[in-house]
Amino acid sequence: MLIKKEIKLLVVHCSDTENNNNLDARVIHKMHLNFGWEGIGYHKIINRSGKVENGRPEYWVGAHVKGKNEISLGVCLIGRDNFTKKQFISLERILKKWKTEYPTAKIVGHRDTGNTLKSCPNFDVISWSQNKFI
Repeated sequence: MLIKKEIKLLVVHCSDTENNNNLDARVIHKMHLNFGWEGIGYHKIINRSGKVENGRPEYWVGAHVKGKNEISLGVCLIGRDNFTKKQFISLERILKKWKTEYPTAKIVGHRDTGNTLKSCPNFDVISWSQNKFI
């Protein structure tokens, strides 16, 4: 179980799927089950339309950043590198909510965690978030 005071990272991911492929949380859940995981690894999914779907409950340790799942929450944008305005609006709303609950947590992209060679989510989350979450 995640311990609220130990949340240090709010991690933004992308599904790394074709930008026009509008997956949903059920598809990601099945994909992650096929990896041998206990189901969807992210806490939130943001569809191409901006619709937010729940993944793992926020008290449940995720499966999204190797070695840092016990100190993080993860949100996944569906797509690879061309996210919609509605997705960014939803992302900002989720992160603002999380920042009120976890005020000391840093907002980062998966690529910024130090545990991957991936470029996920294929944009600079730290720069994007600096003007929004000061």
